Amino acid sequence: MRSAFAVMLLTSQLSAVPACAGAWLREEGTSFVASTFSATYFYDLTQSTYLEYGLREDLTLGADVTTFQNPFGLQTGSATLFLRFPLGEPTEQGRWAYELGAGASWVGEMVSPHLKAGLSWGRGYTLQNRNGWLAVDASVKWEFGFNQGVIKLDTTAGLDFTEVTSGMVQLFVSHTSAGTFAKVAPSVIFSPRGTQYRVQIGSEVPVNAPENTTIKIGIWRQF
Repeated sequence: MRSAFAVMLLTSQLSAVPACAGAWLREEGTSFVASTFSATYFYDLTQSTYLEYGLREDLTLGADVTTFQNPFGLQTGSATLFLRFPLGEPTEQGRWAYELGAGASWVGEMVSPHLKAGLSWGRGYTLQNRNGWLAVDASVKWEFGFNQGVIKLDTTAGLDFTEVTSGMVQLFVSHTSAGTFAKVAPSVIFSPRGTQYRVQIGSEVPVNAPENTTIKIGIWRQF
C-alpha cells in the first residue's frame, strides 16, 4: 500500500513533457534547455529542468529532473538520463523515435531506481499559412523500489500564431495500479525578438480534480 501511494504521488505530480521532446532529435553539437516552475492555489510547488544534447545526428542525450513539494513539506522527485534514437526515415506521415533511460525516483526518504522506454511520433503541418506540430509520446517506466509500473501517453498539438507567439495544448495520461490520471495543459509561448529564449506561460488542469489546477512559467533556450 505504501509503495502504491508513492507511485500515485509521483504519477499525479511529475507529468510535464517539454514540447520539443519526442520524435525530433537535436542536431549534432546543439543543445536545448527548459526550466519550468508551477504552483497550485494550495501551494503545491513543482520545478523541472529538461536538457537535450545532440551527440550525433542519430543520437540525442537527455536528462529530465523534476521535484515536487506539497504544503506539508513532503518532497517527491524523479531524475532520468535517456538516449533517443531515430526509428526509420522521416516521411510525409511523420517521424518516429525511441528512447531508453534510467534513473531514480523518491518520495520523502524512499528512493526507487527505475528504467524507462519510450516511443514517439511527430509531424509538422500547415494551417492557413501558419506552421504547427503534432506529437504523441508513449512510455513505460518500471519503479523497482516501489515494485510498480507507470504507463504514460502524452499528446501535443501546437500552432504558430505569429512570428513571436505560439499556442499549444497537451494531454497527459498516466496509469498505474493506483489508478489513471489525466491532465489538460494549454499554454502560450513567446519568442522575444533578438534572443534565443522562449517563454512559456500556461496551466495544467487535472481532469478529475480541477481544484488542483497549476499555473506554470517556463523558459526555453536553444544553443
